[in-house]
Amino acid sequence: MMLRAIRGPGDRMARARRDTKFEIYGQEMLEKVVAKSGSSGRVYLPPDWIGKRVKVVRVD
Repeated sequence: MMLRAIRGPGDRMARARRDTKFEIYGQEMLEKVVAKSGSSGRVYLPPDWIGKRVKVVRVD
């Protein structure tokens, strides 16, 4: 899986308030909503993903 940030011409660094475009290459993709779990968040994934590498991108 490859993750690459793409910035527009003239951008030196992406600012925290601006969106950054990512190109992601991988095997599968899921879109989930993070659930509350104590004082943090949790995302449930399929059991066959156990032991696999994943990348998480916050979209909003």
